Amino acid sequence: MENQSKLDQWLLVSTAGLIVLGLMAVYSATNGTGDPSLFYRQLSWCMIGILAMVLIYFNDARILKDNAYIFYAVGVLLLVAVLIFGKKIAGQTSWMKIGYFSFQPSEIVKMTTILALARFLSDDETDIRSIPHLFIALAIAFIPVLLIMLQPDMGTMLTMLPFMATMLIMAGFDIYILMLMLFPLLLMISGFFNIYLILGISLLLMAILIFQQKKFKLHQLFVIGSGVSASLFLHRFANEILKPHQIKRIQTFIDPMSDPQGAGYNALQAKIAISSGGLFGKGFLQGTQTQLRFIPAQWTDFIFCVIAEELGFLGASLLLALYLVLILRLVWTIFSIKNKFVELTLGGFVSLLFIHVVINIGMTIGLIPVIGVPLPFVSYGGSSLVGNMIMVGLALNFSSNKRTLGYHGRLDLRKKSAP
Repeated sequence: MENQSKLDQWLLVSTAGLIVLGLMAVYSATNGTGDPSLFYRQLSWCMIGILAMVLIYFNDARILKDNAYIFYAVGVLLLVAVLIFGKKIAGQTSWMKIGYFSFQPSEIVKMTTILALARFLSDDETDIRSIPHLFIALAIAFIPVLLIMLQPDMGTMLTMLPFMATMLIMAGFDIYILMLMLFPLLLMISGFFNIYLILGISLLLMAILIFQQKKFKLHQLFVIGSGVSASLFLHRFANEILKPHQIKRIQTFIDPMSDPQGAGYNALQAKIAISSGGLFGKGFLQGTQTQLRFIPAQWTDFIFCVIAEELGFLGASLLLALYLVLILRLVWTIFSIKNKFVELTLGGFVSLLFIHVVINIGMTIGLIPVIGVPLPFVSYGGSSLVGNMIMVGLALNFSSNKRTLGYHGRLDLRKKSAP
């Protein structure tokens, strides 16, 4: 395959910047823990990710599209295997150990699900407005979601729903019908909180539905009514449905001081670390909250507070700026390549990346309940890092071959003669 354009430096530099910040934060967060292998494991996964990026960049992108269903099947089998042979950590059976390395199959399955869904939705024979094709698309999307729920890993499951909705909309599915499907789910989730939130969300969703159709219709009342009923049911029986640690997370999200030494401890200490960083930070390896280990395992889901404390507001702003550059460049790539498979694949990745950043930073500053979602390219964890680097490698491949990509939902990377 002959690349027709230069390497997209914006994609490469923003990704490299995030990885460097991540390695610095992991090193600082694990400094003095007595287990220096954590940093070197992350560095090893980074090398593996770079190798995967290079291989994908220099290979024919048709290989990924043609074998998307095979990758998806392997991912589903890994999810089944982890339920049988996986290692339970913090109440979740999400990890598999192979020799020196442990990995989380659900992080890789996000990528394989995006590829399989993009393959199906981009086929010329697929009409997402038809009921059979819609059910097939939903089956591709929800089989891994159901297996992840069995682990149970609520955080990973919630990060998969937005990219599924995004890809369906990009494929031409009626956004109004999608809202009718999603709104009852949103109302059900609100049932785990309080009556006032249920009422507020109900009124807001009803207003959105009416605005979409310019007038009130009976089915709108049915959709909202069924969602409210489910929400009230869950509100009443939440203690019987949720596990104790999940209930604690919701309670401490509403009021962290309800258990400041228990479930609310991490969230409170994260806020202290972020606020104490000031404008310029305390300096690399100088953060008191970080170096004194006020937040256990802060190199994972709470890595953002390490950066904010030691590098300050400017360091946190640099991190967010790098994410913004990466996301905007991916969006630009989507609009610059008129290929349905490319658009859907990158659209799914952008949505996945965005929701991870929003949830992770949101939970460290107390806007979202703590649900265990890593910060892309930054948090410790090889599965997430390699998976995201694979998607960036694919984006670099698409960007470099945009002049030779087909225009009718199929990949055609053959060199075209100039007119």
